[in-house]
This record gives sequence, C-alpha cells and structure tokens, in this order.
Amino acid sequence: MFSADEASRGLGIELVEHGAGRAVVRMTVTPAMVNGHRIAHGGFLFLLADTAFACACNSHGPVTVAAGADIVFVAPAREGDVLVALAEERARYGRSGIYDVSVRRGDVVIAEFRGRSRSVRDDGGARDDAGSRHARDDTARETPGTTTKESR
Repeated sequence: MFSADEASRGLGIELVEHGAGRAVVRMTVTPAMVNGHRIAHGGFLFLLADTAFACACNSHGPVTVAAGADIVFVAPAREGDVLVALAEERARYGRSGIYDVSVRRGDVVIAEFRGRSRSVRDDGGARDDAGSRHARDDTARETPGTTTKESR
C-alpha cells in the first residue's frame, strides 16, 4: 500500500518498519511545512500520523480506510526536525479497529493521534462519472442503534 501512496512519499515520508498491526514512519520537516509561526503546520503532523496509521491498519490484508481520527498537538516541531510516528493496534473487532500513533522528535512527544479504521468489502462498490471504483460505506447501517434513511 505504501509504495502506491504518492502523497506521503511526495512529502519525503519513509516507511521505517512495519508488521502486524504496527508501523513506523519518518519525515523531516521542510521549509514548505512550516506555518507563519515558523512551526510545523498541524496538517503535516496529522498526515505523518495518518500514514503510520494507514500502514498499521492495512497490515492484516483487506483494504482498510480511516473511519475517523483525532490528534492532540503536544509540542511544536520546527524546520529540520526529524519526526518519527509509531502506530500500534489497540483493538480489532469485526471490520473495525482502533490504533494509537505517537509522533516524536527523539524522546519528545510532538503529537498523539487515535485512528478508527474500517475494512472495506469488495462488493462491487459504486463508480463515479469517470468510472473509478469507490467502496460502499456501510458503517451507519451496521452500527447498532443507528437509524438511517436506508434502515427505515
């Protein structure tokens, strides 16, 4: 999956190691990644953590995407900092999972991220006008207690 991730690789993110439910990625903060306060823009920190999350949750085989994610920025990162994001699986249940990612500069925690994953069924998914295939999102219909237009 990572070899096809043009966005992450285009930003210089490297996959350092990976295994079942686990991944480590690394990125150096470039001048293009700093904001007006001269600190790393939070979007780039999120992207680094999200890349580690994606590698970890896709380590089990089926195509898996983010169902949601949250990040807490703990300390600033600056131009030239080498950041390492370690993603670890916390739980998998059915087609869902929970993963925690810690972004660090050496021993200093920069951000903590929690991602919620969902494996996608290959059931023919919808196609857009250009013919590209998209997975159908069954999350709402399969969540107990959730009422949607489709479930009425």
